[in-house]
Amino acid sequence: MLTVERLTKRYGKKTVVEHISFSVKQGDILGFLGPNGAGKSTTMNMLAGYLGADEGSILIDGTDMMEAPLAAKKKIGYLPEKPPLYPEMTVKEYLCFVFRIKGLKGAREECIKEACCLAHIEDVSGRLIRNLSKGYQQRVGLAQALLGSPPLLILDEPTAGLDPKQIIEIRELIADLGKKTTILLSSHILSEIQAVCSRVLVMDHGRILADGSTESITGSGNKLRVAVKGNFQDARAALESLPGVLVRDAYTESEPGVFEFMLEHERGADIRTALFEALAQHRMPIYALREGDRSLEEVFLALTQGENDGGAQ
Repeated sequence: MLTVERLTKRYGKKTVVEHISFSVKQGDILGFLGPNGAGKSTTMNMLAGYLGADEGSILIDGTDMMEAPLAAKKKIGYLPEKPPLYPEMTVKEYLCFVFRIKGLKGAREECIKEACCLAHIEDVSGRLIRNLSKGYQQRVGLAQALLGSPPLLILDEPTAGLDPKQIIEIRELIADLGKKTTILLSSHILSEIQAVCSRVLVMDHGRILADGSTESITGSGNKLRVAVKGNFQDARAALESLPGVLVRDAYTESEPGVFEFMLEHERGADIRTALFEALAQHRMPIYALREGDRSLEEVFLALTQGENDGGAQ
């Protein structure tokens, strides 16, 4: 659906996006994650055709953005961080206006009704945009991006400025849209990316630091942390006796007589029952058991702090 090769953008001598390459398959929800100033919005603007690239190529469903920008843009629905709304218009008037300026063909009323339905704004279609809440205004912006059923949606900070309830509503809406549409979602909110995205791309200083599924970035999904009360050596021996289990790390007491171990097991295996039985035989209770992979927040901080440290040297 989308192929990006060595995309670069400079402002004078400053390079804000530096030779990034990635591709997105149909049906993916790709999350752009990075701190403020990482180059996310600049990249989104280039992908949407609002900003020209200095180097590289962008293919939207096989159409080259540089060679055929109008044809490529027709395959994109774009919601910038600040939706381009006209507050003096009603929702329906605004969507009719967008329908015309996009040069869309077909039954206008049906197209607008479908977009309103997808964005869940049918009940406010006759109201002035300026009288809507921030959350509903964001939905109107999303509806204009959905007009014409584009195969690719580009959403730049779609929950910026919303309250917690509105954020949850927009996330659920994006997740629902992702069942039928390929989506690129830019955000610096970790929970937002983790909640709706099937794949994560981490950027900082205009470069890609990590790219993959949430599971592949945070870990392999085959690690457990277990906190055990009892003698340290006996607990370690009991854990090492489990078939297919390696004790990777052992930690100091988290509280008197309680020790934490990092276990690695075969991918896809469920060792919880065997773990419980092995420790129960030695009358050593389990005080805590959780997945041992790093959180997305820990990975993000490690990547971006390491990048910042390297740039400072």
